[in-house]
Amino acid sequence: MSRRIANITLDNIDDLPRRCRRCVFWELDPVARSRAEEAGGTELEKEAWVSSALLEWGSCGKLIYVDGVPAGYAMYAPPAYVPRSVAFPTSPVSPDAVLLMVAKVVEDFAGQGLGRILVQAVAKEVVRRGFRAIEAFGDLRGEGTRCVVPADYLLAVGFKTVRPHHRWPRLRLEVKNAVSWREDVEVALERLLGSMAPEGMLRQIGSTS
Repeated sequence: MSRRIANITLDNIDDLPRRCRRCVFWELDPVARSRAEEAGGTELEKEAWVSSALLEWGSCGKLIYVDGVPAGYAMYAPPAYVPRSVAFPTSPVSPDAVLLMVAKVVEDFAGQGLGRILVQAVAKEVVRRGFRAIEAFGDLRGEGTRCVVPADYLLAVGFKTVRPHHRWPRLRLEVKNAVSWREDVEVALERLLGSMAPEGMLRQIGSTS
């Protein structure tokens, strides 16, 4: 069994789960998002956002593959690139942080530690660019939009609450701490994968995210 992490680019953007491939919740402000949805142009808007972020800032997402199958992804950018970020009651994001917009592991691959590996990959990218932290808005209720990361997920991979809220807390992960996970996480994952039967790893991703 092999795993690989790749930057999200226009060449592999179609490896995102279908619903997420068409989603522009973060990339557009609410008015522009509604117009794009009405016009059926959200996929083109997603491509345009990724292209702009890549040209102006650099890598804005990670895909993780297990045996060549897309198993999860994360997208992130400075808050200036994320119009929706200002709409949250716990905004703004700290000036020394990058915003984690979304992070998800496909259900068939849950429980393998891939969520933490994705966040650690984002942290390595962020620290190279001189940022001190990753911040995210969490969903405490786990209902409504799927575009906001559940707060429980963020807490499980090392984030800490920096601005509480009954629904949308803002959480923060110091990247120097996240980068230090690497050795421990990889050893633990190798042990886990080594104990699993190969046939259990051959499940295919469904069409939903």
